Amino acid sequence: MKIVDVITSPGVAGFYFDDQMAIKCGGATVDGCALCGSPVTTGFSAIRQRGESVSIILVLEDGQICYGDCAAVQYSGAGGRAPLFLAADFIPLIEEEVAPRLKGHFLTDFRSIAEEFDTMKRKNGFRFHTAIRYGVTQALLDAVGKSKKVTMAEVISSEYGTELAREPIPVFAQTGDDRYTNADKAIIKRAQVLPHGLINNVETKLGRHGELLLEYITWLTRRIRELGSQDYNPVLHIDVYGTIGIAFAENPDRMVEYMGRLAEAAAPLRLRIEGPTDAGSKEGQIAALVELVKTKERKGINIEIVADEWCNTLEDIREFVDAGAGDMVQIKTPDLGGINNTISAVLYAKDKSVGAYLGGTCNETDRSARVCVHVALATRPDQILAKPGMGVDEGYMIVNNEMSRTLAILKHKYG
Repeated sequence: MKIVDVITSPGVAGFYFDDQMAIKCGGATVDGCALCGSPVTTGFSAIRQRGESVSIILVLEDGQICYGDCAAVQYSGAGGRAPLFLAADFIPLIEEEVAPRLKGHFLTDFRSIAEEFDTMKRKNGFRFHTAIRYGVTQALLDAVGKSKKVTMAEVISSEYGTELAREPIPVFAQTGDDRYTNADKAIIKRAQVLPHGLINNVETKLGRHGELLLEYITWLTRRIRELGSQDYNPVLHIDVYGTIGIAFAENPDRMVEYMGRLAEAAAPLRLRIEGPTDAGSKEGQIAALVELVKTKERKGINIEIVADEWCNTLEDIREFVDAGAGDMVQIKTPDLGGINNTISAVLYAKDKSVGAYLGGTCNETDRSARVCVHVALATRPDQILAKPGMGVDEGYMIVNNEMSRTLAILKHKYG
């Protein structure tokens, strides 16, 4: 099967691009949904601006249409991540340098063609933006699946030698700033993991002594019992964006003791803390997380530490996993570029007995979320993010329903 044409279309993402550094430094003031103040990260025209995407649409020689969405994370340009991805800036580049290489290309298998386009260089010698590689490889996975008349999950399973999931992968619903009402939504939906919480400011969300987050987890545990059934025991997963390190002067003992208090408030539910510190570099982050893991194990604190900041590429993930820098790694799908890297990252973490969180960003699209579901069903990570958006209902529906219908198809085919 051959690709005969390539079409691009601009789109919006499920959330916004936010200047994380401006927010963490206290330079943002909330005005409704807007974040007012002066941006500090290169490329931003405002602290919050709309998320954008680009659809890569492939036309096959038999007339079938296949597509994937180029998208970038909410906090673009932060923590070692790629810069802002704006449709008007990148569509001309895609049409000039990517489309001609896709046209006329034969579809034999996904793995080799994905690696080819993921590593492809621009005319200036640099690699393409991660968002472009992400969208192109989604489209290629769709195209290979349609050319072989199988699901995308089956393509991955066949080419990477994995066993397809027979049961749903746990779905992680994130609340955004509306962490009370949206937590209720996630509980009512019976999300298996919640709430993320967006704890990205010490003064207003964590508390100078951690008291605000402690109050929130106490409330959340009680709320789960009020709205949930006795057999509903979700995992609590809180992203703190390095604020625990800031509040406790980056002292591992004090940080772990505080996280122990959070674990007590969460009991009997399991507690995961994502990004307890941000050391400002990959090397520093690995060292800091290794020390936190050793400290909490020495003290017998029952929490799981999740690596996120500075753990962006497939190579980064391998380094974090090999060092033992966390009990779980977030595989932030747009940051890895080609979806083939996401597949390899999940399989690598699992092989090393480290938790694999197939994440991403609220700032993706419905299409990229659905493609990620097929990756999850073929690689079986510990959890998958409900995306896009921060409203709970929409992202949970997209991921849950794509998973449910694909599992039904696979059961119909294979029993």
